[in-house]
Amino acid sequence: MQALDWDREVVVIGEVGQAHDGSLGMAHAHLDAIADAGAHAVKFQTHVAEAESTRDEPWRVRFSYEDATRFEYWERMEFTEEQWAGLRRHADERGVAFLSSPFSMEAVDLLDRIGVSAWKIASGETSNQPMLERCADTGLPVLLSTGMSGWPEIDAAVDIVRRRSTTTLAVLQCTSAYPTAAEEIGLNVVSEIGERYGCAAGLSDHSGAIYAPLAAVALGARVVEVHVALARTMFGPDVAASVIPSELSELVRGVGMLDAALAAPVDKDAMAQRLAPTRALFTKSVVARRDLDTGAVLATTDLTAKKPGGGMAPSRIDALAGRRLRAAVTADQPLSEEDLDPADR
Repeated sequence: MQALDWDREVVVIGEVGQAHDGSLGMAHAHLDAIADAGAHAVKFQTHVAEAESTRDEPWRVRFSYEDATRFEYWERMEFTEEQWAGLRRHADERGVAFLSSPFSMEAVDLLDRIGVSAWKIASGETSNQPMLERCADTGLPVLLSTGMSGWPEIDAAVDIVRRRSTTTLAVLQCTSAYPTAAEEIGLNVVSEIGERYGCAAGLSDHSGAIYAPLAAVALGARVVEVHVALARTMFGPDVAASVIPSELSELVRGVGMLDAALAAPVDKDAMAQRLAPTRALFTKSVVARRDLDTGAVLATTDLTAKKPGGGMAPSRIDALAGRRLRAAVTADQPLSEEDLDPADR
């Protein structure tokens, strides 16, 4: 089973969620697309309707054409334990970590039996102390989403995990709006998380674009998660908050570049010294605008700056006015101190 190591590299998670719409084949297809894009992990949601929901749970958004109730929708989203095990095996074969957010203790037990690389706690479960304790007790890494929680609730959740285990912890900024407007993403919270808890910070994003996750990495995020749909024309409640596979691939490339750049701080003076040969090509030197005879007194109108560099800097043009030539120069000839009468200094 693939491990997640956000201390070594920024982790990109592709979230399938309910994009499979209850189809096992579509779940596998999404897994392949996420693996093909180069993501480090694929994430599902494990629903056990009878254990998770009452039969009169209200719809967040009434979208289904075939489910009369929210409970019936969760039933249709269920897979058997063997089907979940097949998805995990598929993830192993594709070299991506397998994650699935549990929404009941029964789901935790099922996922514990088939094996997950880490526990992803959904935003609605942040206050679910028994689930947090049960997950922490396994010793697996925990990723905690915070989409509907204020600081006191997040503090309590982090404390529960840390009291129960020395497991690796990542806390993810998240806003539970689908899609999330730019003004509600909360990029500032990423650094606040790292400072407050001294752990890996991340972003679980629902904006439907790759810009916020890239910005989060630049601000220090070690984990980014995005919903993925095979196409924007797919059916489902989260499509508007999802990226498509080509965008996920671009996100993975961007995250890799940012991770490498942030891991290699540049000494500006040392870099300037290393680029000295290039500097000579791109900078300019003071040259004569036209042929000038021996003894000519230079005016600023006699001089200009042209490539290559390596000669007198253009900043010296004003200071050269009034200097006398002790040797004739031709148009475009770079000036040097040897061309000037030393008595005029």
